[in-house]
Amino acid sequence: MFYLVKTPPFIASWFKNYTWNKPAGEKKMYLTFDDGPHPVATPFVLDTLQLYNAKATFFCIGKNVVAYPGIYRRILDEGHAVGNHTQHHKNGWKVKDAEYLEDVQQAAEVIHSKWFRPPYGRITPFQATQLRQRGYELVMWSVLSGDFDLKLPVQKCIENVLLNSKDGSIVVFHDSEKSYPTIREVLPVILKHFQDEGYMFASLND
Repeated sequence: MFYLVKTPPFIASWFKNYTWNKPAGEKKMYLTFDDGPHPVATPFVLDTLQLYNAKATFFCIGKNVVAYPGIYRRILDEGHAVGNHTQHHKNGWKVKDAEYLEDVQQAAEVIHSKWFRPPYGRITPFQATQLRQRGYELVMWSVLSGDFDLKLPVQKCIENVLLNSKDGSIVVFHDSEKSYPTIREVLPVILKHFQDEGYMFASLND
């Protein structure tokens, strides 16, 4: 499985209408979690964030919000931000524009947020333009942890984040069934390391 752990500067410069990172200057990082809520992974993430007084942003799938409304409410009640990740985790490159935009709208009925992240990072220019016209800010990432990669050793996932993250970085994890065995080991290490380095963990609403 090929993917770029760190977003090259030239890609961010080509796609300036997307948010790839946040301004540096305050030793802040922005942890994000895609694909939840999940009945096991998301409570673990929330419990762990609470231990470190950390805030994060959860890009939720609409159908999972409908399935686990109590967990979604907990995300909000504990001061984290949420974002729209479509209703059914649609790949924008593989479906018609109307179908994709309708799926985003379905998710918007239960996820009230201006933040949007396209599943797989795949979205067409037309889809992106339409969503921006509807008031969304499209959020990508600086660092992809690789927690979704079942062949990636836990230590390598940790290194992906430790070696590539810095002030203002937006880091992608997943609160999903597939990623849970990895984030269970990785997340506490990441939080402790950067907290010891004097970093704060903020949500995109910060």
